[in-house]
Amino acid sequence: PWVLWTALPFMVFYILAFYNPGIEDKGLVALYATISYTLLMTLYSFNNTPYASLGGVMSSDIKERTSITSIRFIAATIAQFVVQGLTLPLVSKFSDGGDKAHGWLCTVALFACIGFFFLVITFFSARERITPPAGQKTDTRKDIKDVFSSIPWRAMFILTLFIFITLAMWGSAMNYYFENYVDSDALYAFLDQMGLVATEATGGASYTILNAFGLVVDSADKAYEVGFGVFNMVGALVQFFGVILLSNFLANRYGKKRVFIICLSLTAVFTALFYFPDERDIESMFVLNILKSLAYAPTVPLLWAMIADVADYSEYVNYRRATGFVFAGVVFALKAGLGIGGAILGFIITYCILGFVAGLLVLAVSLCTGAALIFFKQKKGLHTKKEDHGVFIYACSHRM
Repeated sequence: PWVLWTALPFMVFYILAFYNPGIEDKGLVALYATISYTLLMTLYSFNNTPYASLGGVMSSDIKERTSITSIRFIAATIAQFVVQGLTLPLVSKFSDGGDKAHGWLCTVALFACIGFFFLVITFFSARERITPPAGQKTDTRKDIKDVFSSIPWRAMFILTLFIFITLAMWGSAMNYYFENYVDSDALYAFLDQMGLVATEATGGASYTILNAFGLVVDSADKAYEVGFGVFNMVGALVQFFGVILLSNFLANRYGKKRVFIICLSLTAVFTALFYFPDERDIESMFVLNILKSLAYAPTVPLLWAMIADVADYSEYVNYRRATGFVFAGVVFALKAGLGIGGAILGFIITYCILGFVAGLLVLAVSLCTGAALIFFKQKKGLHTKKEDHGVFIYACSHRM
């Protein structure tokens, strides 16, 4: 029920986090941003922890669980396609008279309405078909001890932490990459080849649709917003088909662990290769993005499917089901990874601009603030883990 109960408050605080209350004092602005963001992420914890745990209690069959997780991330990839590709163009579209704050508020409000609609659908369509072992009583201290003593869980925690450190650095760095490194004239010419530049002869239904979403550029100085959006949309589209066509097939044929290691290694290689393209070599950037997204795609559902397997293993060893705690710990690693990744990138950028001491200060402040927010959010969301459901059905012959 937490998915439904928290849906509306989550979306309300999502909008408030991007709302500009008209405060001029910078100290008060920072205070408002801190409070609104903390409340937003607290509601995110309330909502996402039970939602993420659903994959472990909807089916006891490992192959079915992989399929469920794949379907979940097919939808997530579609959302990624929309958000990453359309956010900046929509902000530009809704910015009346150059008012970026109004553009962000309208865009976020649109996304919030869509998110609320799908959370309600999730509540009414998803079913927890697995019940806890007979006689199991809620024992928070015992659950925490069992989870922390599980070697597979610790491995998944560390893995998730480093993956999301990388993702945070990638997402933020590519924004600077396009804004400050990529040549705007070359990007404008590339968009012109794709038919995304407004001309006198431009018209028709396709142009109207693209222009409605802000995906048409009329000058080189605006090429960054549309170009970066198209870059993200291409990556999300490739990832979408990769999840559909590759995840189940490769996992069933070669095993989750082997596929995950190989695909993640290839992702690291293709990410590192972004160092080499010239600032005008837009085609190579898009090719590397396609290869990276294709390599990363199978790992997306497999990560969460393996976490569900860890919950099964924990019950096999301890005779207790603690799906919520298993997923909550990994979600903690996810948030910590995003915070650490952002802090590391902030250190690198500040070091390059102002020097080592300033960069180190930014890193320390970012890490301390992020850690405080994470512990606060996780503490506030712990009670959602008390309603754990599930029964262990695990075949040791299956490869994790």
